[in-house]
Amino acid sequence: MAKKLYVGNLSYNTDDASLEAAFSADGRSVLSARVITDRDTGRSRGFGFVEFDDDGEAQSAMEAMDGQDLDGRTLRVNEANDRR
Repeated sequence: MAKKLYVGNLSYNTDDASLEAAFSADGRSVLSARVITDRDTGRSRGFGFVEFDDDGEAQSAMEAMDGQDLDGRTLRVNEANDRR
């Protein structure tokens, strides 16, 4: 079952490709990486989601990336909560 991580405090310059590249480091297999953008302006809202197929890889990525610098910002990485 896929596991999704919330990634907060993203730079406005971070895009889907750079988010995926950062999280696929160390050989982790990323299913998807998406930076959430404002509907009207198209500008990043400062957060995104990264999805992994393997729970172990997701846990490893969360521990490795939380507090790391990406595009000049310190990332906050947590397990994503499903919308109700």
